[in-house]
Amino acid sequence: MGADAAEGPSGPLLSGGEIVVQALADEGVECVFGYPGGAVLHIYDALFRHGALRHILVRHEQAAAHAADGYSRATGKCGVCLVTSGPGATNVVTGIATAYMDSIPMVVLTGQVPTPVIGSDAFQEVDTVGITRPCVKHNFLVKDVNELALTIRKAFYIATSGRPGPVVVDIPKDVTDPGIKVPYAYPREVRMRSYSPIEKGHSGQIRRAVELMRAAKRPVFYTGGGVVLGEASGQLTELVRESGFPITSTLMGLGAYPTSDRQFLGMLGMHGTYEANMAMHETDVLIAIGARFDDRVTGKIEHFCPNAKIIHVDVDPSSISKNVKVDVPIVGQVGKVLEEMLRLYREQPAVPGTDTALTAWWEQIAQWRALDCLQYDRTSSTIKPQFAIETLHKVTKGDLYLTSDVGQHQMFAAQFYGFDKPRRWINSGGLGTMGFGLPAAIGVQLGHPDAQVACVSGEASILMCIQELATCMQYGLPIKVILLNNGYMGMVRQWQEFFYDGRYAHSYVDAVPDFVKLAESFGHVGMRVERPEELESAMQEAFAMTDRFVFLDVVVDPTENVYPMIAAGKGQHEMQLSPSLSDRELA
Repeated sequence: MGADAAEGPSGPLLSGGEIVVQALADEGVECVFGYPGGAVLHIYDALFRHGALRHILVRHEQAAAHAADGYSRATGKCGVCLVTSGPGATNVVTGIATAYMDSIPMVVLTGQVPTPVIGSDAFQEVDTVGITRPCVKHNFLVKDVNELALTIRKAFYIATSGRPGPVVVDIPKDVTDPGIKVPYAYPREVRMRSYSPIEKGHSGQIRRAVELMRAAKRPVFYTGGGVVLGEASGQLTELVRESGFPITSTLMGLGAYPTSDRQFLGMLGMHGTYEANMAMHETDVLIAIGARFDDRVTGKIEHFCPNAKIIHVDVDPSSISKNVKVDVPIVGQVGKVLEEMLRLYREQPAVPGTDTALTAWWEQIAQWRALDCLQYDRTSSTIKPQFAIETLHKVTKGDLYLTSDVGQHQMFAAQFYGFDKPRRWINSGGLGTMGFGLPAAIGVQLGHPDAQVACVSGEASILMCIQELATCMQYGLPIKVILLNNGYMGMVRQWQEFFYDGRYAHSYVDAVPDFVKLAESFGHVGMRVERPEELESAMQEAFAMTDRFVFLDVVVDPTENVYPMIAAGKGQHEMQLSPSLSDRELA
């Protein structure tokens, strides 16, 4: 707290701007990602004079949200960003929606025009509360400086409890006026009558779930990002190994269970493995943990797990039976529910015959696995994107915080970079936001300054937030960008090939810069690789530069597609496989 703060009868007298900064400090915030503007200059002045909080100046407000988001995903802490009113607030909306779709805890502080002129179309005024309402967990408009500290405390509580999500606090400029000071006290506890998230799962429902698991003959664990967000990786791993059941994961759940383990079937869904999707289709008991039955996972709902009794554990009651009707709903914190499940599972005896059935189930899975659905041409004279990701895993020994943008490169990374730890795979799942990867990597690197951090991207995605190369230079962030350069918006091109008779309407990415020169112009190291035999040494050289940002432009085969693929309207068992395996859709 500033040494010049006067004391009032109930605490130090602070202005609204000082309250914002001191509240963040009292909340334990380490980094604020932001961009200044007129409506937040009082806050920025207080930030400057406070001196203890680290502010990261991004080059676009969208990047502020993505960086705060990446910081949160990698550390488990609440991300914070600060932007001005009007275009500052509207620029941050994409980042807010990205965090909302993936349930990422984030507090977004936005400036607003002074309260007397709200609603008059004042300079740089937008209805931030109205605009963000559909894509936040909650939002506030603070009109009284005396309510500011409590509102910020509520924002952090809402953002981080229950099902996490972004919370917007819109602050008019006059509320932060340095000439108006009020007593400051930051509440440690907060209670809200209208908000009381459930923590402990219903014991009777958990017992029902365990009874189903004990009687299962073809069980499958289906896990999602809720396991990562709930810090429940340890509990999940223990239960899965105790049961001996197979496990699959959504895109967002990768790393919650070690992907190198024999019981892991790979990712499921639209670009999931053959064995994972077939096991889902044939299962008789599905144990869904922290997953929301997204359309990219279920395929055609009518065909989804047609023979299964479904158990669903989720912290958010609104997610239960939202997309798929379930048989045993359990609302509660994932970690606590899994602990109770494990205890009851150990207490209950196995049902006669289930051990033999489970052995037969694994034999069936082994047959599906033998298809090797992720195989690709390893003799090609061009760099295959799959090979690039495998080489990245080899060079980094699997010990990497990896962000991605959205498209083919994202799917290849999910398929071929094995994640054995949670919070290592940082990507935009629900919203699918191009431009996410680089600013997210900034947040990850600041959250883990001594860790290896890389961003896998494509030339279309990377250009959306390319200005953040300046941020990386300013703060000396040794991030590595692995650009899988195929000359196209790869996933768009793939869909046009499959579903539009090869009419590649505006998916060819022309007039791209020389990425090596571009990186060098920002003061970074740029490298270009065009041949498979050069790739490993180039990556080794890049990661050996532990104190430099390196932009690695990897030219990959432009015709390569992501397989398997479940087309829209198809079931999980109707996968299109690589032409090297099958030239038809499997029925």
